[in-house]
Amino acid sequence: MSVYLDNSATTKPCAAAVKKAVEMMNENYGNASSLHNCGYSAKKELDAARSALASFLSCRENEIYFTSSGTSANNTAIFGTALSKKREGRKIITTKLEHPSVLKSFELLEHEGFEAVYLSPGKNGKINLDELYNAVDGGTVLVSVMAVNNEIGSIQEISKIKDIIKAKKSGAYFHCDAVQAFGKIPLTPKKYGIDLMSVSAHKIHGVKGAGALFVSSGVKITPVTVGGGQENGIFSGTEPMPAICAFAAAVGDLGSIDKNLEKAGELKSLFLEKLKNLDKVYVNSPGDALPYIINISVEGVPSQVMLNSLSAEGIYVSAGSACSKGHRSSVLAAVGVAPKLIDCALRISLSKNTTENDMDLLYNGIVNAVKRIRR
Repeated sequence: MSVYLDNSATTKPCAAAVKKAVEMMNENYGNASSLHNCGYSAKKELDAARSALASFLSCRENEIYFTSSGTSANNTAIFGTALSKKREGRKIITTKLEHPSVLKSFELLEHEGFEAVYLSPGKNGKINLDELYNAVDGGTVLVSVMAVNNEIGSIQEISKIKDIIKAKKSGAYFHCDAVQAFGKIPLTPKKYGIDLMSVSAHKIHGVKGAGALFVSSGVKITPVTVGGGQENGIFSGTEPMPAICAFAAAVGDLGSIDKNLEKAGELKSLFLEKLKNLDKVYVNSPGDALPYIINISVEGVPSQVMLNSLSAEGIYVSAGSACSKGHRSSVLAAVGVAPKLIDCALRISLSKNTTENDMDLLYNGIVNAVKRIRR
């Protein structure tokens, strides 16, 4: 029996999502843009999926644009904003904690003449809002800050960012990468003044191949994926209907966010309490991090060695972001973790389906590895 604890990389699709994807492939396989009954039937399913996501995020249906992934949603938000607002200014602001799909986008924009500011986090994994305030000016066109970090689980003070932008009388759009927060904590874009928000299906037990970008009414971005004009021209390309409809099914299957969060918190507390029995094990996640993500370092046992040892027992975790494979974590470096501990880091990521037995087996696996490997 395997123990899967790499849910920040991807989750196991839920039964409802799999059923809906198969239904769309077998019974409702038409192109939603086709002007016949088969296409019309697919279009109704597309509209229903959009309505389900809009309802979950407490926004309008015309503010939801389906994409192929969280990465494509981030790219569309960032490049689309830069292109649409380049005459207003060329300053863009983000943090050193962001996902590679954000950081690489900012790097590309720097090559195109934009001034990029990368805010540094403190050891608590949060940016200093005073630094953000000082960075925003009249020439700022975009502020992009993730809600929850994908490696250490730190939660940013998202509710205060739009107020800072307004206080500086800036017309900058506020983009939030909410891929790791979506479905795990209450986060509705309107409540927090978010102009653009990225989410992904396969992080919440949907199937891979679908994401979404919330674009607040009145926010104008330039399309960067052009062609057939799907998704009201924001993201062209034939909609991946099985993945999109499975996405909506997964949203409907999430259950109570609060109860799931409470359970994850209890499992995290029990696990960390057990870890106190081991010497030289350090917790890299801040105390108030999202409990679904636990980052630790087991000194003396390199990450890959530990991963191999656990994997041999059918226990699956990761050393960091699956999108930065083979690279030392820039996130852990940014929050001041020593290089020798970065090289021993593990990211343990839970889902709503994780059990106490899963965490016990993980702990036992770590103990076995330490006894065998550490000298």
